[in-house]
Amino acid sequence: MSPRLGAYLERIGLPTPPAADAEGLESVQRAHRQAIPFENFDVRLGRPIAIDSDGVFGKLVTARRGGYCFEHNRLLADMLAELGVASRPLLARVRLGLPAGDHPPRTHVLLLTDLGGAPWIADVGFGGSYVPVLRLADGAEAATADGARHRLRRIGAPGSLAGEWLLERAGPVAATDGRALAHGDWQPQYSFDLAEAAPADLEQAHHWTATAPASRFTRLHIATRALPDGFASLIDRTLSVTRGGHPEVREISDRAGYDRVLRDLFGLALAPAELARLPLFLEDSVE
Repeated sequence: MSPRLGAYLERIGLPTPPAADAEGLESVQRAHRQAIPFENFDVRLGRPIAIDSDGVFGKLVTARRGGYCFEHNRLLADMLAELGVASRPLLARVRLGLPAGDHPPRTHVLLLTDLGGAPWIADVGFGGSYVPVLRLADGAEAATADGARHRLRRIGAPGSLAGEWLLERAGPVAATDGRALAHGDWQPQYSFDLAEAAPADLEQAHHWTATAPASRFTRLHIATRALPDGFASLIDRTLSVTRGGHPEVREISDRAGYDRVLRDLFGLALAPAELARLPLFLEDSVE
């Protein structure tokens, strides 16, 4: 086992490398999503975000920070390669909470993996909810510990605006980042096709996501984390924690309370100067 793989497994709390199969992939994905938070604080601090292998490993593993999809799934792809699992990135349109017929830009990246010659999707970088490992097959389903079900449907032709594949979720709205709408059954999360994505495609999508005024990452402070039986979401000052189907929502009133939540619930330790520079706290007096 390489030093990098060992450090990654320690970071996500797995004592030994898992098997290169669907069960092993799900164990990595679940541990990763529970240990490494999804967050966009470097975007709000005006810092450049590297999505190359060294930059991502240094931030998410060595510095014990979080990140967003282009960082998380770059790290997962690299670690899966060390485990003998081949993968390649796919670009997706996030549809969670959007009206039917809207076609947002392709600003989400997930992975298409090869497990014993069969295609599976893997995704540790979707901040809106926990996404399980799923076989790439029309109607494939999986249940998660937060009380949700996920399903893949083949919905269109490759290259169509609606997408070739649609990932759907049915489950507690509270176990998301707040974008999910009240629904009785399946709700779209994101659509994608299997077109190859070059590094330049990822850089372009990453640049838009991190800099465009229309991007939610340039307008909101976001941190989410999967819990063993639920989900935690901090959007600006609104904290939502769901465990065992029981949601609790409260507002964070000050910087000290925000810091405690980041440390205790999300495992994030921002320096006092970083907290003070966040747009969320620019109106507060600097200590």
